[in-house]
Amino acid sequence: MSKIKPSKGAPYARILGVGGYRPTRVVPNEVILETIDSSDEWIRSRSGIVTRHWASDEETVAAMSIEASGKAIADAGIDPEQIGAVVVSTVSHFKQTPAVATEIAHKIGAGKPAAFDISAGCAGFGYGLTLAKGMIVEGSAEYVLVIGVERLSDLTDLEDRATAFLFGDGAGAVVVGPSQEPAMGPTVWGSEGDKSETIKQTVAWNDLHIGDVSKLPLDSKGEIKFPAITQEGQAVFRWAVFEMAKVAQQALDAAGIAPEDLDVFIPHQANMRIIDSMVKTLKLPEHVTVARDVESTGNTSAASIPLAMERLLATGQAKSGDTALVIGFGAGLVYAATVVTLP
Repeated sequence: MSKIKPSKGAPYARILGVGGYRPTRVVPNEVILETIDSSDEWIRSRSGIVTRHWASDEETVAAMSIEASGKAIADAGIDPEQIGAVVVSTVSHFKQTPAVATEIAHKIGAGKPAAFDISAGCAGFGYGLTLAKGMIVEGSAEYVLVIGVERLSDLTDLEDRATAFLFGDGAGAVVVGPSQEPAMGPTVWGSEGDKSETIKQTVAWNDLHIGDVSKLPLDSKGEIKFPAITQEGQAVFRWAVFEMAKVAQQALDAAGIAPEDLDVFIPHQANMRIIDSMVKTLKLPEHVTVARDVESTGNTSAASIPLAMERLLATGQAKSGDTALVIGFGAGLVYAATVVTLP
């Protein structure tokens, strides 16, 4: 017989508050067209993106996260000292160590919480939610701060016609805490590593350090390009449209929610065509509010779902207590979907 005491956590977990931060600089498609041979009409028709936000030198991964976190904590109505863990999902914090989560935890006044970063690309926010729910139900934390944050402008090749227009910067955060009723469904998540080459970083950091020009991509001026994100657009599009609709349906089934019972759909803001195709495949009723934040924010990877959630609530398109399906998918290829009650 085990001598270990059983854990004592909350019966369930829920999102209690949400906050977002978008950099002050708004970048229209016209700026992107300065470095690629394309058109505003082409960008809009292929992605739905009209503008995106790019961070200044002062709007660091940590600074944006702190702003979003402060709003989420205030929205949740708790004190920073009550946070027992800080989980940050990002692929654009360039220091291998320490985790940016520790800096954020200190600067928001959270005391001495567990703090760590995760790398799960555009599915990272869903991964963070799942970890937070586990901590709360298991009892290792009462409140968990989950942050999705990116400065993808740092990883954008402005001469790459396939990706230069896609990416934006920003941070979204939620506070997850205890609940007396189910408010977060089971997570349907996974990976398809055989497709990992479809979205990737162009150059490994150690290759850049070695500096062998013969092995590194060069820009139009003959200078070594900084590592950037590249993708096989058509392959990613097909995968997202056909496979992620199946995952979204599995998440609905796991939560016992029928499409007609859904109030809000918040998919990863990768591409308007992908979003519209998923809505059609899932046969979502017209009353379901669909997040289309990608139009003005671009693809912000791990930040896209909480940013879209925050905007829907702030504009009144969604309301507290609504039932929402969220799904993230991207580099890896990885994915995570769940049904949540909005804060």
